[in-house]
Amino acid sequence: MKHQKAIAILVIIIAVLSLIMCAIGIFSNRITGLREIKTLYGETVKLYGRGIYHNDSVAGAAQAISQDVVTVILGVPLLIISMIFAIKGSLKGRMLLCGTLGYFLYTYMSYSFLLNFNPFFLVYVMIMSASLFAFITVMMSFDYKNLSGYFSDKFPSKSIGIFFIFMAVSIVLMWLARILPAMIGAIAPVGLEHYTTLVIQVMDIGIVAPTAILTGILVLKKQPFGFLLATIVILKALTMLTAITAMIIGQAVAGVKMSGLELVLFPLFNLCIFYFLVVVMKNVKQTA
Repeated sequence: MKHQKAIAILVIIIAVLSLIMCAIGIFSNRITGLREIKTLYGETVKLYGRGIYHNDSVAGAAQAISQDVVTVILGVPLLIISMIFAIKGSLKGRMLLCGTLGYFLYTYMSYSFLLNFNPFFLVYVMIMSASLFAFITVMMSFDYKNLSGYFSDKFPSKSIGIFFIFMAVSIVLMWLARILPAMIGAIAPVGLEHYTTLVIQVMDIGIVAPTAILTGILVLKKQPFGFLLATIVILKALTMLTAITAMIIGQAVAGVKMSGLELVLFPLFNLCIFYFLVVVMKNVKQTA
């Protein structure tokens, strides 16, 4: 793999800083004063009032802490393991590394843009930046002229292509159900609370869904680049959807009301993605 040293340095930076941030996020519990604030829309929002996420809402803090737990238990180990295998020349290792870096990029982009300002803001930005450039560097390591040699002829293109497009459209429609009523009725979108905009919805509608649709189309056309994208997106989706499932559990424990559709849809997608991961990995030629 090209640029091994640079990738290793970036991955170590991401892993170390993420572990520190997650530990602080999970275990910092100093009470700074539970309080309620009025939003610009006149709604009352209860702040978490504890630790690093004290200025975030109860729902926002529950999601961040749940994601911190998943990052420690799943994200960082996958990052280190995939880096080791990638450096040893494993094709599956490089794909796993790309998908895991996608998870860290998405996670710390959302932390940088969404969480209320705290003393570790620049650390979030550092992890986001390192994840972006590590992801780009690993993507550059694939032999795009010979992508067809990476995958077997039994790659499940039809089922994966249809699933990707269905998942993307479902997520967009679900978020639009939150956004459009607020745009028409000049009311606060569900979940906005005291934040300034819907960062997660921006990322999902503007980046994640189009990527999934493009990948689905390329896979249906049996384009080798689509197969590569599908493998990477599946790996990223597995970690991200696991984090979202953990967020749902965390919010339920915190007593936060959630949409019934979200309670069903994301865990269901999580199970489907795990299945497709197993199927896809069986169709990657390790010796390519």
